[in-house]
Amino acid sequence: GILQLAKAPDAEVFKKWEGLGYYSRCRNMLAAARLIAETYKGVFPKTYHEILALKGIGPYTAAAISSFAYNLPYAVTDGNVMRVLSRFFAIHADVSTGAGKKKLAGLAQSLLPPKKSALFNQAIMDFGATVCKPMAPACGICPLASDCLAFRRQEVSKLPVKTPKPPRKKRFFYYLLIEHKGKIAVKQREGNDIWRHLHEFFLFETPKAQTAGSCLKSAPMSSVIGKDFTVVFASKPYRQLLTHQEISGFFLHIRVKKRPELQGFEWLSPEQISKKAFPRFINFFLDDYFRKKADQA
Repeated sequence: GILQLAKAPDAEVFKKWEGLGYYSRCRNMLAAARLIAETYKGVFPKTYHEILALKGIGPYTAAAISSFAYNLPYAVTDGNVMRVLSRFFAIHADVSTGAGKKKLAGLAQSLLPPKKSALFNQAIMDFGATVCKPMAPACGICPLASDCLAFRRQEVSKLPVKTPKPPRKKRFFYYLLIEHKGKIAVKQREGNDIWRHLHEFFLFETPKAQTAGSCLKSAPMSSVIGKDFTVVFASKPYRQLLTHQEISGFFLHIRVKKRPELQGFEWLSPEQISKKAFPRFINFFLDDYFRKKADQA
């Protein structure tokens, strides 16, 4: 329940969440659970503004919970609703912008009936999903077609207006598993970059693709590991698509005689590593690598 989650250590929750992606949701869920435990004694709040104050919950989610859980008069404006309203009223506001979303949310709220708001919200969402679809809308059987401004103006295919998403940013991650006396250097990611609070090995990021040899010979890498090392294993390339980024790279397992001084790193055994939470990009490798080692044993 909420109270159990609120009391759980961060590391334990992240390990349970491991592999699901969207790790900011895990952080937000933890923060929300702790606020509910402290402020509401473990009982989920029942007003729109209290729900909206929870970490990770925006206007859409707060309205959906308020409407469907508590039947409060708040319009739910998901993509289906915005599409229906944009077409019916021929609104050319860009639904990918904050201003466009705000305009359509205000319109949806003005249309909301004083009673049975949850039923209205569900109906318009279902209508958008089954009739007023993004592609191939069923205008021929639509009961609203005669009053739909986009249909009358032959603008259905042009609405809603939505700016295309920019191409994913390409990043190249090269991870070094630095082993010394059976233990490998691991650290927890911090800052505001992706995968915050998850663990990783020594990371070497480059602006373009590199080979294993060029990575090991680079000045930044040499300054860390020197020249007295043995390459144990070089992985195949790995790739992961995130919402706004494309991560590519590979892993190098090296064994050093002298342990380098790495700030913020722990030196862990394979068993200890297995208990840490890693991003999927690293887990793809760990699953392959440790399975391969087990097969060779």
